[in-house]
Amino acid sequence: MPGTAIPSTTFRTVPGSTEDPRQLFIRWQRGGDEGAREELVRRFMPLARSLARRYGRSSEPFEDLLQVASLGLLKAMDRYDVERGHPFQSFAVPTILGEMRRYFRDSGWAVHVPRGAQERALKVRDAQERIANERGHAPTANQLAEYLEFDTEEVIDALQAIQAYETVSLDAPRPGADDDAGASYGDSIGSDDERYELVELDATVSAVLGHIPARERLILKMRFVEDLTQTEIAERVGISQMQVSRLLRRSLDQLRTLTHAPGEAH
Repeated sequence: MPGTAIPSTTFRTVPGSTEDPRQLFIRWQRGGDEGAREELVRRFMPLARSLARRYGRSSEPFEDLLQVASLGLLKAMDRYDVERGHPFQSFAVPTILGEMRRYFRDSGWAVHVPRGAQERALKVRDAQERIANERGHAPTANQLAEYLEFDTEEVIDALQAIQAYETVSLDAPRPGADDDAGASYGDSIGSDDERYELVELDATVSAVLGHIPARERLILKMRFVEDLTQTEIAERVGISQMQVSRLLRRSLDQLRTLTHAPGEAH
């Protein structure tokens, strides 16, 4: 059987040849007639091109899609058994489409998706296009499920998987952001959390509090956590309000000194 190398675009056949494809297959498969093979390629290349155009709205360059479809055509020609009597087109179409699906499955996905989910997603996408062409509008998930004999949940999962086929850079301009020139997707994701400073401050204060006597730590807690007045603190601790004031002032001075002197709090 002849090999499956992509042929050149120049063929050694008489233009406009009307020889029956069956006879061309017999000449090539039985006699190794390369001219017959090239004539078959010329005749059925429009079929491969039309199938490649089916995926023309993907992010893949059309030339790459056509190359894959051409490879599928050659594989179909290699595997076709002329003795079975079936038209070559009915054998070639699923072979070419299978080759293109493998290409998308193995090379096209930007995010890893399990093989079964990939194949299901591609079937759903094909069905979307067919139904839209037939009915003039995009099908619903239920219509796709009925058409493909899938569960509705499988169709929904497939539609979500399709979104993983292509990714967009966070630096790409964000559609609808005309009023914010230069706005990107990254600009719309997250923002600085002002509470980060509080976390850092809490860590610093917790570290230096260990240098403050236990009673003064208790007074600080009652004043700044429980929000008690100095008089209420004095009653709880059993000292005068003036002593509470003095201890608070001394503790705060110590905290200021410790937080501004790196290394002393460790």
